[in-house]
Amino acid sequence: MKKPNVFMTRRVAVEIISMLEEVAEVDVWEEESAVPRDVLVEKAKKADALFTMLTEKVDEEVLAHANQLRIVANMAVGYDNIDVAAAKKKGVIVTNTPDVLTEATADLVFALLLATGRRLMEANRFLHNGEWSTWNPYLMAGQRCHGATLGIIGMGRIGEAVAKRAKGFDMPILYHNRRRRTEVEEALDARYADLDELLQQADYVVVLTPLTAETRGLIGERELSLMKETAVFINASRGGTVDEQALYRALVEKRIWAAGLDVFQKEPVPMDHPLLTLPNVVALPHIGSATYETRNRMARLAAENIVAVLTGKEPLTPV
Repeated sequence: MKKPNVFMTRRVAVEIISMLEEVAEVDVWEEESAVPRDVLVEKAKKADALFTMLTEKVDEEVLAHANQLRIVANMAVGYDNIDVAAAKKKGVIVTNTPDVLTEATADLVFALLLATGRRLMEANRFLHNGEWSTWNPYLMAGQRCHGATLGIIGMGRIGEAVAKRAKGFDMPILYHNRRRRTEVEEALDARYADLDELLQQADYVVVLTPLTAETRGLIGERELSLMKETAVFINASRGGTVDEQALYRALVEKRIWAAGLDVFQKEPVPMDHPLLTLPNVVALPHIGSATYETRNRMARLAAENIVAVLTGKEPLTPV
């Protein structure tokens, strides 16, 4: 009996590929770059399963060619790169990798908060460029972190993990979410606030929402105008949640103090992107979950979802 076909859009750990090879013929895209669109469409034609990354857009066009496809396993928590409605209509299961990347992403968010507030990257460049010639009281002075008010937009698993870290810094915590989470309020002494109140009061504003029709462009000119001039803006959700041109203007005009960004509207971000020209922006290449342990756990969970579906079982983490 012929084995089903799995197309993987990146190479992952050997043991995870071996797990898939026990139940399927596995075709791996060996390049570091994203799979070209025409190649993805062609591979989808004979695939029973697609093992995808955020760089692959699995939309109606791809699905229309994928007549034997049974599952798209996305190696990410987010799945805005997949047309879930079109997949459901075609009877294709979509899975993601929640939970396993929560702590690594929360670590990165807090590191980005500290690096941005305390100007660590700017200070590092200052030293390496040979500009450190003397000491003065306000040399590379930044914003305080300990005791500052943290505003979290999107109190999901990652938001909660960030809030736990903030408690160690004695940070009062405000949060805004689709629904109130009284258990988080009680456990972490967090206070629910509407979006405008959070933006007006927070010293650090952290966006951790998924990208949906409701959250696309959530932070724009109006929202940025509500923030303090000393406020630091952190985005570790999706680039599409923020109007990048409005953010650039707010930073240039010193209407907010700094920004830390792990995500952009277009990724990889073009090197001539205006935000990359600003000294008060700490920019990272979407590495929120990038630890070896976490990425291996994500890949394993994606593979386990594929194995489950191809062997007639229920997926572990369906969207």
